[in-house]
Amino acid sequence: MAASTPPDLDAAVRDFVRYFEQLTPADLPRLPDFYAEGARFKDPFNEVQGVAAIDAIFQHMYVSLEAPRFVVTGQVHQGQQCFLLWDFHFRFRRFDTRTEQRVRGSSHIVFDEQGRVTLHRDYWDAAEELYEKLPVVGGLMRWLKRRANT
Repeated sequence: MAASTPPDLDAAVRDFVRYFEQLTPADLPRLPDFYAEGARFKDPFNEVQGVAAIDAIFQHMYVSLEAPRFVVTGQVHQGQQCFLLWDFHFRFRRFDTRTEQRVRGSSHIVFDEQGRVTLHRDYWDAAEELYEKLPVVGGLMRWLKRRANT
């Protein structure tokens, strides 16, 4: 898309969602098709800048988890930005390896003039969605939650 041509945000969002819902390790070399070189990414565990650093986060995801996949359940977009609601499905490689886990979250995505992502910020509750599912730590987190609510 030429720099002077405004991007079709609907198409950019649709392509981005399709890419993430079908993402496999073999698809990671296509990250530069969707992310601008200086793109920023932030989630509860990471804050990085640049396509190579974003790639490293996704590489780590595939090494650490079994069968990770995203399902986008909703979206709102306006101007050059959108919010995506998603479910992240996976199985642990070390703990309960049989049970499919689900993390619910959302992403704030900002696109540049070429329709590539310049900001990708994920929001999800690491305590409820992840830590409570871990052995030992999960029991402690649930206990702390009960104590805080009494």
